Amino acid sequence: MQNIQITATQINYYFVCQRKLWLFSHQINMEHTSELVELGKLLHENSYKREHKEIQIGPIKIDFIGRDGVIHEIKKTPSVEEAHAWQLKYYIWYLKQLGVPNIRGEIDYPKLKKRTEIELSAEDEIELQVILKKIEEIISGEVVPEVINRSICKKCSYYELCYV
Repeated sequence: MQNIQITATQINYYFVCQRKLWLFSHQINMEHTSELVELGKLLHENSYKREHKEIQIGPIKIDFIGRDGVIHEIKKTPSVEEAHAWQLKYYIWYLKQLGVPNIRGEIDYPKLKKRTEIELSAEDEIELQVILKKIEEIISGEVVPEVINRSICKKCSYYELCYV
């Protein structure tokens, strides 16, 4: 297996839809056509205005780091909360690999005034290694994964590639 640098978006897409993961990883980007993605960007830009946002560290881009050192990910809704949590766990793991100790994270849903705390356990680290290998296998594959046919597909920016 080649050494592929995985992004947090790819971690997120692994949990949402592996077809979307494969398409995105092969530079087939549809996010620019989605009104929902645009709304998410506006929410991101207009929330937490005092914070310095989009901190790029290698393949990860953290939405912001609070004054208390907690890393934050801003999301519109918790509809794919597991994907959001693993994205943040990946940030924590990645920073830990760089020697940054005791990192915690929070997923912020500003429209809902909800915040979910995320920590990375030893079990999560083991699971993350499995996930990273599976992502490498998926994106290295020659064939695009099958359509998942779930309710979230109707709102996906890749909908037309899967159903039209």
